[in-house]
Amino acid sequence: MLIEMKLNVFLDKTASSDPVPGGGSISALAAASAAGLVEMVANLTAGGKGFEATKTEMKDISRKAAAFRAKLSGCIDRDSEAYHRVISSFKMPKNNEAESKTRTRAIQAALKHAAEVPLWIASETLKVMSLAEIVLKKGNPNAVTDGLVAVMMARTAILGALCNVKINLKSITDPSYVSKLSAQVREMENIALKKEKDLLSHVDL
Repeated sequence: MLIEMKLNVFLDKTASSDPVPGGGSISALAAASAAGLVEMVANLTAGGKGFEATKTEMKDISRKAAAFRAKLSGCIDRDSEAYHRVISSFKMPKNNEAESKTRTRAIQAALKHAAEVPLWIASETLKVMSLAEIVLKKGNPNAVTDGLVAVMMARTAILGALCNVKINLKSITDPSYVSKLSAQVREMENIALKKEKDLLSHVDL
């Protein structure tokens, strides 16, 4: 599993000619990293002097961020598995009409799955951005840059994941499905970009 690799091995594999881990897995890694930074800022705040009033809230944020980190890090492998499913479906036999129809159905199902995995990553990472907003505004100011990096990593994860949604939608033949997901993609892109802009402007460095 990719998630169990040492960092240097993972990066070497990313840099190789192997198509996985690719942009989708890296987006999931960025999302998990953002969650980890939110968790860190919350922990620093909860354990610091002068932040007693927000201690309970920060502990709750830390717990939520830890759960997001676990789920999103698991998507590093989920995205690669979705890619392999698409490739496997294209390799199915098509020697007759029945095989061709079965293959086409498998390809379309695999493409939808490959679109839904990064869509879910983007959706969950938007929730991480909301937690980042709280730690930026209420957290230990000594960790403000860590909170800012969390926001920027989350933005990158969201936009990267949504790029993977869009590339898969190009090959999906169900127009209503494509229309529905395309609308969700546009909405999440706009929310992520606006939230990042607002949060970056909130901090004076």
